[in-house]
Amino acid sequence: MQRKAAEDLRKLVTDALVERGFLYEGAKAFSTPRRLALHVAGLPVAGKAVREERRGPRVGAPEAAIQGFLKSAGLASLDQATTVTDPKKGEFHLAVIEREGRPTLDVLAEILPQIVKSFPWPKSMRWGAASARPGALRWVRPLQSIVATFGPETETPDVVPFEVDGIVAGTTTYGHRFLAPEAIEVRRFDDYVPALERAKVVLDADRRKDIILHDARDLAFARGLELVEDEGLLEEVAGLVEWPVVLMGSFDESFLDIPAEAVRATIRANQKCFVLRKPSPLAEEVARPSAGSEGGRAEGTAPALSGTTPTSGSSPQGGGETALAPAFILVSNLEASDGGLAITAGNERVVRARLSDAKFFWETDKAVKLEDRLPKLDAIVFHEKLGTQGERVKRITILARRLAFQLSFGMAVDVDMAGRAARLAKADLVTEMVGEFPELQGLMGRKYAALEGEADSVAAAIEEHYKPLGPSDRVPSDPVSVVVALADKLDMLAGFWSIDEKPTGSKDPFALRRAALGVIRLILENGLRLPLREEALPSAFYEQKQKFVFEIQLSGDLEKDAAAFSDQIIEDPAEVDLLAFIADRLKVYLRDQGARHDLIDAVFALPGQDDLLMVVRRVEALGQFLDTEDGKNLLAGYRRAANILRIEEKKDGRAYEAAPDPGLAASAEETALFEALAKARADASAAVEREDFAGAMQALSTLRAPVDAFFEKVTVNADDPALRANRLALLNALRAATLEVADFSRIEG
Repeated sequence: MQRKAAEDLRKLVTDALVERGFLYEGAKAFSTPRRLALHVAGLPVAGKAVREERRGPRVGAPEAAIQGFLKSAGLASLDQATTVTDPKKGEFHLAVIEREGRPTLDVLAEILPQIVKSFPWPKSMRWGAASARPGALRWVRPLQSIVATFGPETETPDVVPFEVDGIVAGTTTYGHRFLAPEAIEVRRFDDYVPALERAKVVLDADRRKDIILHDARDLAFARGLELVEDEGLLEEVAGLVEWPVVLMGSFDESFLDIPAEAVRATIRANQKCFVLRKPSPLAEEVARPSAGSEGGRAEGTAPALSGTTPTSGSSPQGGGETALAPAFILVSNLEASDGGLAITAGNERVVRARLSDAKFFWETDKAVKLEDRLPKLDAIVFHEKLGTQGERVKRITILARRLAFQLSFGMAVDVDMAGRAARLAKADLVTEMVGEFPELQGLMGRKYAALEGEADSVAAAIEEHYKPLGPSDRVPSDPVSVVVALADKLDMLAGFWSIDEKPTGSKDPFALRRAALGVIRLILENGLRLPLREEALPSAFYEQKQKFVFEIQLSGDLEKDAAAFSDQIIEDPAEVDLLAFIADRLKVYLRDQGARHDLIDAVFALPGQDDLLMVVRRVEALGQFLDTEDGKNLLAGYRRAANILRIEEKKDGRAYEAAPDPGLAASAEETALFEALAKARADASAAVEREDFAGAMQALSTLRAPVDAFFEKVTVNADDPALRANRLALLNALRAATLEVADFSRIEG
């Protein structure tokens, strides 16, 4: 919230200045838990003089129009206006408005009070006796003082004269609440920052983050440990302190029997502390002096860290990962006289209590198998129109089994294993640990499944079926994980589309855009062939139509079951709309990957483009083709043909879609183009059929020479009507031939 508040302050002030014609060189905002600050550099002493001519109504216009004109122009009477003559429209009143440049100090005094009073805090409060008055000031916390000065660098700045709710702007601020609570007098920003520093306040949040990070690294290194870095926690902690003091606490090593992720979540969520880990063997090797060297690392120097954390889903306690240490880093806002011993001891007591709770949750959860927890999912409503989590699990299980049968990863996917993983995927939602720390869903399920002896692929899928959670998140590659992840996301999309709960504008409360992007990345990054219209979406929509009350038991003859299932599919308009939504997300994904938007549109303009992997390969092949000379020249020839056709079809009021007659060819160039078109279209079609898109482009490239020769030697608009119509039909055949690979009309450049 602090960074947003600082940015809001900067934007509100600078926008108001620019709106009034005051330009500036730069502006930077700062925030701490107890203050917002803004420094604007390069403002002029006064604004520029303004001369504006404002045209009014005609001479003799109604009195109401005259009075409105005078009021808007700030005139007392028409005597202060002039009359101008328009040769076409007659005489008009004209007001010439001249304004002196306003002093910047006055403009700031006008702007700042309103910004303070209407500041867009997400939550605000009133306080004191004044809070009973209507319109009393609301602020995120009680406002104590305002410092506002303005002036040239060579002169003593003036105080901006304004007050807000009885608080008068001045030059008095205050330092750290406990370490330096005395008043501080400041007039310049260059004095403000060092004065606060002397009063134990670091104004810049990024500098506070840097202090915390480097002190934490150094302290960990001094104890032979490594900091588990956490950018989100670092940002949060830097917003809680004005004078960061880094300390280290410890806890009983027996708590490390709890999964490392649970330890970290407990310490992070409850105490806003960083966990530590024992150095990896590689780090120890780097830190150890080499044979024959004069010495080791300089004292107090921390090792270079990558900033990465243990891989999600694998325990840092073993399996090649570095184990957590029974210690943590806390950040105090005080320089205590005892060196922080009491502060550390207090945090250790709370951490010990929290870890005791986590250990109890862990032991309690291990006593009940995931399978035995499934009935509890029937009591958790997923969505009032889409049933319970238990009903959703049944749908995902059916869909995962079907996808396991349909998809190919270069090897068969175990249908029963995919069904088992899907069945257990949500069971950890009703565990004590996930109830306390929802961010551990999936990960704890994986650990419980491993303890219960489930197959490695089943355990991995329980965690990984949520992935990818965003554009930078890892995509699962294990076939069972991929199948369950697809089933989960497709059911989500089909479900909310079936009840007409779709993303609108910037609103996406159910993260459906993320689900669609997840489907796209799972398919593309695993190289999967999955026609959405024929297989995936019908399966998902079919499950939605079953009213969530049954579970299909496959007969054992998978081909027979799949055929019987396909016979029951009825196309749903919502399904078609969802396919368009996924196509739009694919366009966004490809543009982010650097693909040209016009090539994406050119491929998507073709009918039946629902196999995402083939769409991507076609776009890639088209881009490579158009980068060649043959591709560029064929595109130019296509455009020439399309332009001629468009003009002539509009003029004639008809389309030339009939097949051209080779017998009407009146020149060698026409005959050559007839033959080249027939061969190129057949070859391109055959190449597309076998999914050789580069070959299809190569087939089209053979048209370059005959197309160039045709336009050079042949007059399309011949005097003979039959010859003209046949040549236009020939151009239409060229247009149709390119549609084998893409709609060239969508290509730019």
